[in-house]
Formats: sequence, C-alpha cells, structure tokens
Amino acid sequence: CHWSNGEFERAFDTEVAGVRMRAPIMKIHTVAAGGGSILRFDGQRLYCGPESAGAVPGPACYRRGGPLTVTDCNVMLGKVRPEYFPKVFGPNSDQELDTQVVREKFGKITEEINAKIKNNNKSALEVADGFLRIAVDNMATAIKDISVRRGYDVSKYTLCCFGGAGAQHACLVADALSMTSVFIHEHAGVLSAYGMGLADVRAMREESVEEVLDAKAISVVDSLRAKLVSKCLEELKCQAISGTAPQTTSHVHLRYKNTDSSLLVAYTDDIPTLVKRFEGKHQQRYGFVASGKPIVVEALVVEAVSSTGSVNTDAKLSKRDANSAPLAPVTTLDDVFMDGKQQKTGVYRRCDMKCGDKIVGPAIILEPNSTVIVEPEWAAQISNRNSIFLNRTKAKEREAAVGTDTCDPIMLEIFNNLFMSVAEQMGATLENVSHSVNIKERLDFSCALFDQDGNLIANAPHVPVHLGSMSESVKSVISTYDGKMGPGDVYVQNNPYNGGTHIPDVTVITPVFAEKEYEKYSGERPLFYVASRGHHQEIGGITPGSVPPFSTHIDEEGILIDNFKLVDRGTMREKEMTQLLTSGKYPTRNVEMNLSDLRAQIAANEQGIKEIHKMVQQFTLPVVQMYMNFVQDNAEEMVRKVIEALEPGTFTYQMDDGCSVKVTVSIDTKARSATLDFTGTDVQQNSNFNAPTAIAQSACLYVFRTLVDVPIPLNSGCTKPLNIVLPAKSMVNPSPPAAVVAGNVEVSQTITDALYGALGVLAACQGTMNNFTFGTDTNGYYETICGGTGAGPDFDGCDAVHSHMTNTRLTDPEILETRYNVRLEEFSIRYGSGGEGKYRGGNGITRAVKFLEPMTASILSNHRRVPPFGLKGGKPGAVGINTLIKANGEVVKLGHRAEHKVEPGDVIRIQTPGGGGYGAKQT
Repeated sequence: CHWSNGEFERAFDTEVAGVRMRAPIMKIHTVAAGGGSILRFDGQRLYCGPESAGAVPGPACYRRGGPLTVTDCNVMLGKVRPEYFPKVFGPNSDQELDTQVVREKFGKITEEINAKIKNNNKSALEVADGFLRIAVDNMATAIKDISVRRGYDVSKYTLCCFGGAGAQHACLVADALSMTSVFIHEHAGVLSAYGMGLADVRAMREESVEEVLDAKAISVVDSLRAKLVSKCLEELKCQAISGTAPQTTSHVHLRYKNTDSSLLVAYTDDIPTLVKRFEGKHQQRYGFVASGKPIVVEALVVEAVSSTGSVNTDAKLSKRDANSAPLAPVTTLDDVFMDGKQQKTGVYRRCDMKCGDKIVGPAIILEPNSTVIVEPEWAAQISNRNSIFLNRTKAKEREAAVGTDTCDPIMLEIFNNLFMSVAEQMGATLENVSHSVNIKERLDFSCALFDQDGNLIANAPHVPVHLGSMSESVKSVISTYDGKMGPGDVYVQNNPYNGGTHIPDVTVITPVFAEKEYEKYSGERPLFYVASRGHHQEIGGITPGSVPPFSTHIDEEGILIDNFKLVDRGTMREKEMTQLLTSGKYPTRNVEMNLSDLRAQIAANEQGIKEIHKMVQQFTLPVVQMYMNFVQDNAEEMVRKVIEALEPGTFTYQMDDGCSVKVTVSIDTKARSATLDFTGTDVQQNSNFNAPTAIAQSACLYVFRTLVDVPIPLNSGCTKPLNIVLPAKSMVNPSPPAAVVAGNVEVSQTITDALYGALGVLAACQGTMNNFTFGTDTNGYYETICGGTGAGPDFDGCDAVHSHMTNTRLTDPEILETRYNVRLEEFSIRYGSGGEGKYRGGNGITRAVKFLEPMTASILSNHRRVPPFGLKGGKPGAVGINTLIKANGEVVKLGHRAEHKVEPGDVIRIQTPGGGGYGAKQT
C-alpha cells in the first residue's frame, strides 16, 4: 500500500478475488511471493509461485513432506538458522528446521537444471539464490503496481517492511526498486495484529453531487456536508467505543467535465484552492491538465474518526554508554550466501542494541518475531524508539554482466517479468491518460514490446485479438520507414490490409533509440519498438460507432490510416492528422476524441521507452537483446511440448449467414510442429465477415498459447512451430477493398472455436462479441457484450464473461447514462442458456438499453441461428436473440445483423448465447 501526506491511499474501484467492487477500501496490492511460494523448474525456466505450500504441509524444512519454497531458499543460503528458530516442527512439533532435506531437494533440482541447460554448471547455492531473486522481482513488481504506475517516484520513498519474513528480503526488494532506505518497526513481525489493536474507528458517508464547480456547487456541498457529518458522528456514538473525540474530514471527487475518472481532493470552500489541488493531482496521475476546462464535483465524502488507542512515542532506548563495550556479534558465520558468494556474517540480537548502534552488512539481526537480513553495502541503525532503519552505504552498481552465449534459467524468468512489466506500465498509462469511454472504461486497448525486427516480445494481458496481430503492424511500419526513422518519431496506422485488424483499432508505434548512457551500442536502426492499439469509439464510416453491420467496402467502415507519421522529431502533426481524419466520404464524427486518444497512446509508448531504458541501463543492451531471443525460444519450446500431446483433426464451423470456416490440424510428431490448414474455408464474402491474415494468425497464436499451462508471455515464439495456411481471397485472407469489420470481432471467434473443435479440447464459447453501437451525427458509442464460455474435459464454462479474442469490460451504468442519453433497463445472467453435459457450458446474459433521444442503433453478432457447439456428447449452447421493443409496445425480432433508427422510449434487448457443454450428461 502507499502512504503519503499523513494518510493511506484508498481505492474506490477495485477487484478482489475476481469480483469488481466500488467501495472505499485501502488500496492494497498483494503478490504470490511469500515464504510458502512453491519453487519449480520446467526444463527451461525457474518458477516461484503463485502456488503456495501453505502452513500444511508448508515448506520442505517444516518436516511435513512439503515442497521447496522461498523459505527453504533462505534456509539453504544460511540466512534462516535452525539454531535460532524455535523447535516447533515435525509431527510432534518439537524439532528444529530440517536443513538436510532442504540440501537434498536443492541438490536434486540443481542436477536437473545443469543437465537440461547447455553450458550450465550452477551450484545448489546459486540455484537457491536465483529462486530468491525471482521472488524478490515478483515483490518489486507488486510495489510498482501501487507506485510507478500511479505516478509516484518510488526511489524517493522509504520501504516500510513488516511480517515475519519481510525483513529477510527488505534490502533486496529495495534494491530492485532503486530505493535506498527501509524502515522496520519494533513489532514488524506481528505488525498487522498490533495495528488492529490500535486501529481507529471510522464512519464514512458519501453522496453524489454532480455539479459544475462554482459558487452554487460550494453551497450544495456545504449543506450536504453538514448532514453527512451528523450521520457519521451518530454512527460512532452508536458503536459506544471509548476513545478520543471524533475528528471529521471532508473530501470531494472532482473530474473534468465529459470525462469519467475522478480524483479525491481534500475539500475547502475556496474554489481556486480546490482547482489547484485537483490540477496538481491530475498532473501527477495523468501527466497533463486541461486548464480552463470545467470541473465537476462528482461526490462528497465525509469521514469521522475516533482513536481507540495510542502509541507510546517516548524514547525506549538510550545511547550506549561511552565506557561500555561496543556492540558485538553473538557469533560470526562463514557460510551465509549473499551477493553471489558465501561471506563472513555477524549475528546480532536486537535486544543487545542501543540507540545509535550501527551494524554494517553482511549481518543477521535476530528478534523474537522476525529475522532481519542486512545485505552487503547496507547498514542497520536502531532509533531511540527501537525501530531499525536500513540504509544503503554505497550506490548500487550496474548488474553484473550476464552471459549472452547461453540462457540462464534464473535470468530468463526475471526478463520474462521485466518485459511483461514494460507492457503493463504502458497499459496503466494509457488507461490513465485516455479520455474516451472505450479505452478508459471498457479497456479496449493493448500494449506490447517488440524487438528490432518487429517480433512480439511481450504484451500485457489485454485484448487477445490485438496481440498476435500487432507485430504485423510494426513490421509494416519498419518496411515503409526503414532507415528513415529517428528519435522522437511516432507512427500511426489502422490499415487491415497492411498489418491492422479493422478500422476502429488504431495502432500507435514508436521506435526506441539508444539513450546517451549506452549510445555506443546504437546503430542507424531503432533498437526496439513499442506499440499501443486502442479501439477508437468513433472514426467515421456509414454508422455512428464505426462498426457498421452492412458495410461492403472498406471505405464504409471509417478513415483508413496507412503508416502515417504522427509525430516528427517530437512535434505532433496535429493539423495534418486532423485533415486526414476529417477527409473522405465518411469522416470521423468526433475528431477531438480521436486526437485525445492518440495523445494518450503516445504517452503510453513514452512510458514503455522509459522502462526499456532503465532495463538496458541495468543489464546492458547485448544482454537485453539476447534475452529477447531467449524468451521467444522458451515460448517456442513450450508450444512444441504441447504439440507432442495433440491429436490431428478437422472441423467446419458455420456462421449465421451460411459461410463456414474449415480448419485441418496436422501434427508432425518428429518435428514437433503443426500445420493449420484453412483450405475449404468459404471464399471472400460480399459482407464484412472477412478476417485479414493478421487476425487469422492472431487467433492461431492465441489458441496454442492457451494450451500451454505455464505462465509464459504470448510472443512471436509461440507461432514458430506452426505452419498456417490461409487460402488467398478466402474469408480468412481477403483482398482489398473488401469490408472487414466483422472479421475482427466475429470471424476471429469462429476461427478460435473451430481450432478448439478440431483439437477436441474445448466446446464453443458464445462465439461472438455482440457488437452494439448507437449514436447521433456528432458522437457514437460502442460496446461488446459478454456471454457464456465453453466447457472442457474437467471444468464447466463460465457465466457472463468475455471470452477468447476479446477481454474488455462494460461501461459502468452511471457513466453510460451520464455520457449518453440512454437508460440501462436490464443486465442479468440468462440462466439455462449454457449447453448441458457432464460439464455444463456457461450462461449468457440479457442486456436491455432504452433510448431517450432519436439515435441510430446497430447490432453485429453471430450465433442467432447456429448454436455454439458442444463436444464429446455435450449439448450446444442456446442461440442469442436480438429484439427491438418500440415505445408503442410493438416487438420486432432482429437478425444477427441489424440497424435501426430508434426513437425515445424504444428498447433494444440483447440476449447473448451460452457456451457449449462437454461430455454426455450422466443420469
């Protein structure tokens, strides 16, 4: 969690155990990298977690037959000493930690690693240290999630460490985050329990305001504030808890007009002060302010706090007497492994320390509830309040050179995490800085990192249909501008016939050049590329929302952008971009929104560049580039292993308009490769149900990545074992100027399900994105709607989720109804729509929207006639139903493609398909 300016940061929109909640809670990010995280080796990479050994059986050293865990790493390295641990282990809870079994297990896994990895000759200590580095990297990534991605420079903070094992890793985690100081409380080992006993009692009330910030709004807030303060105080009184007199605080949620993300600001009735506070937070979080733009008071939050306990702030320790002996270790060990080698390490007892005593690492400090590890180049000093401060005594040097001739399994996992983190930080920036509902609220975007040749290295878990296809967009830009790019250049494109998917998906691509610190490595070509793809909710075409159900020509779907230079040496070509977006027969209806989202995508790419530069500074350019190759090799090997276990098959899947996708999967067991042959798929359609090759390849990449049951990045290596055959002028390889908007959203789902059907591993999901658009001549809205997923060999399908090639979320009802003149009448699970079977398919949903002004509304969907298939005797899922209910009561059944002029009071109800069942239902 993050603490600043005297308070902890709170989250108002969060996810816990997969459930989204909108309630004020402390913003805490957890990570599966505790002492019980299980260690394993898959033949190429080392893994730490997320599976945990728990308390029973617990780590191997607990004498209950448990697996190797992070705790065992510290035992193996000599950082956790059985002689200083209580004897509470074994069947009778009377034995010390078992170091023998730890050494045996690490010896065995070390032999396996050295046998599998070429030119690898690691010791068991080096392997244990490597697993610990991976765990530390996972912890650091979690801290980045609540700091770096929210605009805080974590290197300027102090790391507050607690928990029984926290102090064992504090120095290493701080180093991973470029932090130089750590604070360890007197009761750090039991700080959660200690804190609960001292926790304040709070009462909070929140109420909507929704007024533009002006004198009237201040009057409304002041009146409301008095009422809410009274309610909070009454609640505290009812709890009858003795404590200090309650203190009240007031905050307001502020946002710019016509945006959706509010910021919590301490309330004052002075408007200039409120504006200054809001703009300061906005600049920090999103990187810009919109001076002069109206600010909306969204809600008022009042909190009353009564303190039930107090912390003794008096000095607890005195300084060491000048005549007394200096602090000395109780013993000195010579077998503690730190900083890559065994080192002489002093062991101290915290109870022997006096105020001002300083211990220089390497050292171990023992205390009743924890063990503090002082790493080399760190020093510990105790305060007069018995708290330990750890501080770096020397600036951390660049990471020791990692060999580039062979792949180190430890560094492979670390680089996998680093590459993924780059894309995740980009995604966080894009979500923060964007203005449109489609990107900020629905999260219809993807970010990724590419090597010098445009091969996908890593992507965040965003929208699958984007990810496999973005590489083609990057390669297209390289082909057009190779040798002509320079620092500060940015390119944009959405051409489905030149690496894109469909017109609304706009990709912004930035080449990454060398920083001054490592210019000696740079050449004329960029070193890497970063790209962000966002679905623009309006970019022209014959219908608002730019997803026309009846387009037959690519021009009818919006403005085509073919490798346009968006930024030239740091200067955005806004005038030229505006001219392009407003040109042609069907120009965009909201150019300002397009430009705002393009700026956000540029900012996201800049964040990616910063993260890459940090990585290169730490590891050197040759090492980073080499591990870009290694992560692809690792992904390739994982897919080849999967292919070994697959059976060949053929599947033909018909869509609602009668066209079909056919795929034959052939397996070459000797080469461990597969051929995916789409010969027999119907010819290019006169409708928009055509999928460009980038989409078809993306679907294939996605399917085979999902068959790998270990966490590897989805990258270009996954496709190396695949030979994909896409017949020319077919609906999976159309020729321009064929319309393609449904290819991205509908044919992609059919390709995916057909592949799963051919392999016999998964019943069909709802098989559609249920694309729903509506709008006027000046604005448009677009959403995809969830449904049921297919069942598998040992699991039921899921209800009411997006599946396969889409991974967006729906706009919150309040935002939808605020931004657009509609009302959400119903959003519920469609029980009974999942296919029956031994394992049941997931249920679809029902969504009904009432229109409050004249608009054009359209639906582009599938499986309204052909049901999603079941497998191995499982029943198909229910088909979807599209209905228009007019204000006069007339009910009109709509097809899988429909477009209507709706009037006030009209309702469109969409019932989405269920997933197919798997296996015959047992009676």
